[in-house]
Amino acid sequence: MLALALLSCSKEQFLLENECVYSPRQTEFSFWSNAAEQMEVRIYDEGQGDEVECIKVVPLTKGSNDFWKATVKGDWAGQFYTIRSYQNGEWSAESPGIFAKAVSVNGQRAAILDWKTTSPEGWEKDVRPDMTDPTDIVVYETHLRDYTMAPNSGIEQKGKFLGMAEEKAIQHLKQLGITHLQILPFFDYGSIDETALDQNKYNWGYDPVNYNVPDGGYSTNPYDPACRIRETKQMIQALHKAGIRVVMDVVYNHTYDVMGCALGRVVPKYFYRLNPDGTYANGSGCGNETASDHEMYRQFMVESVCYWAREYHIDGFRFDLMGIHDQETMKAIRAALDKIDPTIVTYGEGWAAMSPAYPYEELAMKQWTYKMPRVGAFSDDIRNALIGSPFDHERGFASGNPASCKDVMRGLIACPEWSGEPMQHVSYITCHDNYCLRDRIDISTKGEGKNKGESEQTKLRMNKLAQTAVLVSQGMSFLYGGEELYRSKRGIDNSYQSPDSINIIPWENKEKYADLFNYYCRMIAIRRAHKGFRLGTAELVKEHVTFLDTPDEQVIGYYIHDLQGIDSAKSLIVLLNGGDKAQQVEIPEGKYILLAFNGEANVNGLSEMEESQAIVAPYSATVIAEY
Repeated sequence: MLALALLSCSKEQFLLENECVYSPRQTEFSFWSNAAEQMEVRIYDEGQGDEVECIKVVPLTKGSNDFWKATVKGDWAGQFYTIRSYQNGEWSAESPGIFAKAVSVNGQRAAILDWKTTSPEGWEKDVRPDMTDPTDIVVYETHLRDYTMAPNSGIEQKGKFLGMAEEKAIQHLKQLGITHLQILPFFDYGSIDETALDQNKYNWGYDPVNYNVPDGGYSTNPYDPACRIRETKQMIQALHKAGIRVVMDVVYNHTYDVMGCALGRVVPKYFYRLNPDGTYANGSGCGNETASDHEMYRQFMVESVCYWAREYHIDGFRFDLMGIHDQETMKAIRAALDKIDPTIVTYGEGWAAMSPAYPYEELAMKQWTYKMPRVGAFSDDIRNALIGSPFDHERGFASGNPASCKDVMRGLIACPEWSGEPMQHVSYITCHDNYCLRDRIDISTKGEGKNKGESEQTKLRMNKLAQTAVLVSQGMSFLYGGEELYRSKRGIDNSYQSPDSINIIPWENKEKYADLFNYYCRMIAIRRAHKGFRLGTAELVKEHVTFLDTPDEQVIGYYIHDLQGIDSAKSLIVLLNGGDKAQQVEIPEGKYILLAFNGEANVNGLSEMEESQAIVAPYSATVIAEY
């Protein structure tokens, strides 16, 4: 077992990443196992087929720190390989190895590649778009199929990396004004058969098989190992040229299965947490949970994110069920990425699906976020306060429930009780999980009494109000793709296996609901134009933010003041009205520009005002700047 000192490896010293190093003269193999009695590499001409005979068997020799190595002379580019180990009196099933960087169709075998064939023209000149502060970030989350598959999307390469790289796809993101595109998992995953893509099967991709290879289903040729790599880079390159950074959704907390993947085959049970009776723990709710606290899985996670950051120029990582990982691993990942580029962002879900088999106080749960500097967590606090919990049908503040007013206020200042700094608070109201915003508002406002039915016009006002709160909060802002187009999933809250007809973004709504789309664009522009909404440190938030007295518990007065030298405005005032009646709020005397009012917004101002009172319309926000 290797010491944790490995975590400080330089680029040249990465060990797990170097499972296969190709040159025209020879290929070097190196695999880690602390359980094997023997290990071997099996080389094939073909990338698939159980009936295909291997053309060469290469025994591996055990060296220091449980690494098994061999060098094969000659030029092996274009061939495929697997490894297997002998332990407890039998040979394991073959696998591509735990750090395969290129694979055959369906990830059955690893590929030996001349790496020069995997980069598009000009890749060496690709650079990350400028970013000053993490709280400047506005994330837009999407799935490659959701975004590109609609017949009226205007995108030619539907469901592909190259579709996301098309000008038609990128133009919408530029109009919206987001800074980061978060893409649901696009590493090699197990639920889609890459040999039968014509079946049009859908999945989000949260079932990892080969963590360090793009999924072939999103490439134009899953049988060509270099194609998926090159096209992934083309997508990232195109987004970077447009000024948009790319966040990768990573799922290190569990694998598709155990013995069907390399982690389970190479060293059975080492990479997973176990219950006292020896069965696999299940904090993920997917049948297993990985053991980030084990030295070599921690090393694997660190090397994996660094590899994606260096080789693919990934700009950020969203960690699925981050609460399953231990805090020390998350801090080690942050430290390693800082050596590459400290502007690479890291955040995740600060919870688990079920109870992990590890001490709770040492896990990367949301309430311990402050212990992991510069690692963010999704704020279910502001989500639940604004639109209600996804686990019931109650209203939130934005849809008429005054009981959650104080929780919205906590969210606006980035929940300092658990976030050490504002960038650690990811403000959001919806993501791919649970109901999308339109459906959530629709479900919570049906019925009789306090949940009486609402008109579509009122629901659109609620939509704008909720998203405004996210975009003026002090944390990072996060939007679920399609909310700006009033998407609906027909009331399905977990659409991971639903067809394209449920999941695709409704591009026709860009014209039908142009007012909503334009409001999103303009509120993002207002956020990006005013540093007061992005103060950046807990000290500045404490110094410059107070809340105004309001006449009603359904109205919040959010006052950001004394901004000379920070913002072009002297102060900013946001009034949020979660009730069905207009309200009048006392504000400090001054000369103001009205930035948003009654569902309209303009970064240059709607009008001037010089009053000591401001009106906030029902289910809407008033945003004003003092000059």
